[in-house]
Amino acid sequence: MKGTVLLIICSGLTWGVPGKPLFPDQEKDPSFWNKWAQSTLKNALQLQKLNQNTAKNLILFLGDGMGIPTVTAARILKGQLSGKSGEETQLEMDKFPFVALSKTYNTNAQVADSAGTATAYLCGVKANEGTVGVNAAATRSQCNTTQGNEVTSILRWAKEAGKSVGIVTTTRVNHATPSAAYAHCVDRDWYSDGEMPAEAIQAGCKDIARQLFENIPNIDVIMGGGRKYMFPKNQSDVEYPGDKKHFGTRKDGRNLVAEWTNRMKNKMNARTQAFYVWNRKELMSLNPNNVDYILGLFEPGDLLYNLERNPDTDPSLTEMVEVAIKILRKNPNGFYLLVEGGRIDHGHHEGKAKQALHEAVEMDRAIGLAGLLTNIHDTMTVVTADHSHVFSFGGYTSRGNTIFGLAPMFSDVDQKPFTAILYGNGPGFKVVDGLRENVSTIDYQENNYQAQAAVPLSMETHGGEDVAIFSKGPMAHLLHGVHEQNYIPHVMAYAACIGQNRDHCMSSNGASGLGPALASLTALLTLNHLFC
Repeated sequence: MKGTVLLIICSGLTWGVPGKPLFPDQEKDPSFWNKWAQSTLKNALQLQKLNQNTAKNLILFLGDGMGIPTVTAARILKGQLSGKSGEETQLEMDKFPFVALSKTYNTNAQVADSAGTATAYLCGVKANEGTVGVNAAATRSQCNTTQGNEVTSILRWAKEAGKSVGIVTTTRVNHATPSAAYAHCVDRDWYSDGEMPAEAIQAGCKDIARQLFENIPNIDVIMGGGRKYMFPKNQSDVEYPGDKKHFGTRKDGRNLVAEWTNRMKNKMNARTQAFYVWNRKELMSLNPNNVDYILGLFEPGDLLYNLERNPDTDPSLTEMVEVAIKILRKNPNGFYLLVEGGRIDHGHHEGKAKQALHEAVEMDRAIGLAGLLTNIHDTMTVVTADHSHVFSFGGYTSRGNTIFGLAPMFSDVDQKPFTAILYGNGPGFKVVDGLRENVSTIDYQENNYQAQAAVPLSMETHGGEDVAIFSKGPMAHLLHGVHEQNYIPHVMAYAACIGQNRDHCMSSNGASGLGPALASLTALLTLNHLFC
């Protein structure tokens, strides 16, 4: 009885206005739900007409650490940011017609890290944790296990097929996720030679920043953070000249940005333009129609959280994606674009759910914009995560309860309130006078509030459950059911007729199966041959 009274009292406090309805009046009418379901059914029946075109363009949105609980919480947040209760809101990814599950384990880890998973969904093979662009025969941090165990990525397959390619991330461009697109490294932490052991350098292993510019020459679009790894050790940063933690880290004395700029100058002519930018003003001043190559490094390390971003100096993920697509889509052969919402993961590791969820909402904005800039008939778009986190929300919260708010009850053990969002472990574990901290005494809706955790850790950990794969466009129906994570690039390559998946692209009579436009062209050429 006591628990019931507490539940009722706290529910009233949650809403703040006695008698306020918990849901819209229309939801009381069964016809509302029936009409909605019938409309959804009608749309579902349209999916029987499968899109089997060849994908001219491929876009992979990777929400780092965006497990299914994060997707649900981000959906509610998105709705609440627009004045709704949130639960009924649709994320852009929710609108994708096909959904599957991805098994995220690494070859040597039940609960994965972002390096081994990136190798899976970019290179098509599962790998050991901490390694990028190498197979499971390579051992982390052992340089001599690199050679002969390299695996190539879908970004390379696309480039070799004549497509433009791009990488956009909110982390360092040489962080785990993007690096698997171009690097072959047995240690994800070898950002520059300044982070490598001397014996690895002597053995001939290359740091990841160097591989960004050397392994796949002329990546068309590179945008994110990681500026300090490109410059000589102790060289001051252009944006933070007095802050030593942002100084260059390279021991070899190389200035990789200058090398890129000089190489591009030699490549440039009246028809080819390349630009290096380091702030939003420079980026947004460019006309994408006049840009062929861009290197944008907007922070010495990772980009700032979107809630802390300076809109005058730091571009949003959506802005970077817009510029990237407008540059890449000029190629008549199409493009491949990897987009990472990388700081979702960082927010969770720090126990800062508000930062993580706002990062997820920002990535969803970018997904929506990408849909407006492309065509579902010739562009395959996939949204997924590399792994989950031990993040959860619950506690029988009422409809419309702020996602960062309290559960509508006190604990029946310590008689204290608790937030709906909690972590299984992490830095949010706090004890005051031998007891769990009373969250009502602090600002639990502050941007950097660390949600309470069951087990004390300096950094919260990944979760091991499956993650979602959302897909739309050509051959999107091939992502269905439950899949190994390394299946993803094989499907995308098949859809675009690149890499090892090309046999199906030609019919038995030699006519291409590359969609209606090319089929029509083939017919015209055949008639021309017969009658001219």
